[in-house]
Parts: sequence; C-alpha cells; structure tokens
Amino acid sequence: MATHFLNGIALPGGMLWVDEFTWAAAQRSVERSITGAQIIDVAPKVAGRPITLQGAQDQGWIRRATLLAVRALADAPDGRYPLELASGEAFTVMFAPDDAIEAQPISRPELPQDTHPYVATLRLITV
Repeated sequence: MATHFLNGIALPGGMLWVDEFTWAAAQRSVERSITGAQIIDVAPKVAGRPITLQGAQDQGWIRRATLLAVRALADAPDGRYPLELASGEAFTVMFAPDDAIEAQPISRPELPQDTHPYVATLRLITV
C-alpha cells in the first residue's frame, strides 16, 4: 500500500483524506444593492484548505512511535511542514488550531509498546 509523508514521517496510506471535497477554491459572497440587483463577489482562497487524514478500525492504523513523532510536530509553535500524499499530491501544511490529533488505541494494553497500533485522525490545513 502507498504511504503518505509528513515532514519525512511515513504515515499509513490507508489514512483517508476525508474532507478532500469540502473545500471550494473561491470565496463567494452574495448581497443585494439598494436597487435590488444581486451583487456577487468572488475571490480566490490562497490557504486554509483542510486536510484531515483519518484511519478506521479496519485500515490506516498508525504505530505509537509514529504518533509520538507526529505529536512532536504538532507541538511546535509555528510548524509548517511538507506533506506528500500517497496520490502524489504535495502541500505545505500546519496542524489545525483545534483538536489537531485524535487517537485511540486498537486495544487497551496497560503499557503500550512503540509498535502498538492506533486509529488516528490528523487535522491539517494548507499554508
């Protein structure tokens, strides 16, 4: 299976980009003039596209050691990182300001090893 790379850290290709199609490249606003005519303003968005990579119970598991390395990136105050998706698409991203990482272990070991798998969601935005 193909692999995603975040700042050189290999992420499972089974982590799907779940909000790939919720983004519009242009911002539109609609108003009415005092004559009643419709005024539509359109401007391109230059950054801020969400890239949420999400694993599931049956695919895209991430190892604890990898999750800790990603957590270190997320903790950097103004970290901007290259992201290369398994599809070949490349972006410069930072972690989303709220709930950047969410992860649950596949099972509940008392002392999880570095190889223990997790189902994780990584919330990134383009910069």
